[in-house]
Amino acid sequence: MDFDAAFERLIGHEGGYSDHPADPGGKTMWGVTERVARAKGYTGEMRDMPKAWAKANVYRPDYWDAVKADQLPEAVRFDVFDAAVNSGVGQAAKWLQRAAGVADDGAIGPVTLAAAAGAGPTLAPRFNGYRLQFMADLATWPAFGRGWAKRIASNLQAMGD
Repeated sequence: MDFDAAFERLIGHEGGYSDHPADPGGKTMWGVTERVARAKGYTGEMRDMPKAWAKANVYRPDYWDAVKADQLPEAVRFDVFDAAVNSGVGQAAKWLQRAAGVADDGAIGPVTLAAAAGAGPTLAPRFNGYRLQFMADLATWPAFGRGWAKRIASNLQAMGD
């Protein structure tokens, strides 16, 4: 899966505009929080943020490139990208490292990439197991857990697509 396909699939999870009172991110559009949008130079209304702006200015550099998605095994590429967006690059890297059986320092480098490449067919399910366990332990699980669980379930169901 390349970046363009991954982004379109991701937007299916992230959706459009949201301002949920229980969400610590506040106003978001295409999954981009207002804080991140402003830091990246976006000055418009959050509801009006173009999807192409979010794709080019946030998702490609801050998530896809940050997790070295182009170098990850196909079986786990989208999962790591999706997890980075949902829980942060460092946390996604740690889940990948645990699933691949290497030290979980939160930085994807040559050791992690080599371990992931050689991990075999259990890499993606193990990754998603670490991810789900982490999320189930969050204080915001009662408000968002069902959506997170459905998101991970969707990723698991799409394996091999």
